[in-house]
Amino acid sequence: MSLDVSPALLEKAERGEVTDAEFVTCVKESLPYAWEVITGVIADAEAAADGFADNETPPPSEAARGQLLRALASDAIRGGLERHFGVKLAFQNCHRVAVFRRSEVDGDRYRAFVSPRGQLLNQSPELRDC
Repeated sequence: MSLDVSPALLEKAERGEVTDAEFVTCVKESLPYAWEVITGVIADAEAAADGFADNETPPPSEAARGQLLRALASDAIRGGLERHFGVKLAFQNCHRVAVFRRSEVDGDRYRAFVSPRGQLLNQSPELRDC
């Protein structure tokens, strides 16, 4: 299961009344490792002169890796986080998370990161089974 949804939040969802803030809180509480990685990369990007940061540290466990995969593979979760933080998230190799300012989504760095070439250049034998 991707998220731990409280009965009250599930009831609200059934009625169609869930806000982005409620959804993001559910993500934060359900996927704490993913939340930590993503908020850390966002903080690093905000502190960087060029506004770019990425995380290349492999998760400490398969459970942590699973959280990161669930957060970034789900359109709803990734979109909710992007709206909440006002950024664009990009993802490679089961753990490399990068953050871009919305204004940079059409820029060279973003396009290079999300390109097939970028993915291929980011491969190594130790990441083969990540």
